[in-house]
Amino acid sequence: MKFSTRDRYALRLMAELAHHGDTLVPLKEISDTQQISLKYLEQIITPLTKAGLVISVRGAQGGYRLARPDTEITAGEILRAVEGELTAIPCLGANVECPRRDQCQTLGFWCGLNDLINQYVDRVTLAQLRATNEV
Repeated sequence: MKFSTRDRYALRLMAELAHHGDTLVPLKEISDTQQISLKYLEQIITPLTKAGLVISVRGAQGGYRLARPDTEITAGEILRAVEGELTAIPCLGANVECPRRDQCQTLGFWCGLNDLINQYVDRVTLAQLRATNEV
């Protein structure tokens, strides 16, 4: 499994919003602080908002803030909002019918790895991401 730049930037964007608490933060400010293209952040913020992780307020004093406390948002939620399912291999996807599933001798390994990845990202909160480099 390889995480994309989009995934990494989504986590950084959310950590930046968490840093500001309930204050509305313009995307341009996040772009400048995190040194991420504003256009790229605009693409990332949309699924985060649709997933109910971020609140958007329009207008001159508008911006973005977390929809819930950072202790209640997990890395898994963020990654799934921008990426969809997190699967170690494509054939483990919910809507995938693998023709070799019944005879695959490595399926148990991939399922176990998949479970570990999902358990880990669902255990780490945004607050923990912000608090330490060792989660």
